[in-house]
Amino acid sequence: QEYLVESGGGLVQPGGSLKLSCTASGSILKIYTISWYRQAPGKQREMVAQITNDGKTDYADFLKGRFTLSRDNAKNTFYLQMNSLRPEDTAIYYCKGEMQLTRAPMRGIYWGQGTQVTVSE
Repeated sequence: QEYLVESGGGLVQPGGSLKLSCTASGSILKIYTISWYRQAPGKQREMVAQITNDGKTDYADFLKGRFTLSRDNAKNTFYLQMNSLRPEDTAIYYCKGEMQLTRAPMRGIYWGQGTQVTVSE
């Protein structure tokens, strides 16, 4: 079962914007943190940004303020607004959740399937 589903990726020109969504659904009791990671071809997966249950956000230093997290609690959806995109932002973007499921004895880590972001002329 997929608990986290990403959407919003695509092809964009340098300097453009995209807004990614991560929707949590299923037998989820509580979401503690939602993080965005990305993995470019031939590179390790790296953390981009994170938001906690109480709204605290954290961003990777290399973003230099270009990306912004937000959430819609009613929809259980988390967003990553990406502005001033560069070719080096090209990667598969993954949503990772630290969550407590109703059927699980303790919290666990769950990943979405990823969404491709390509920044190119």
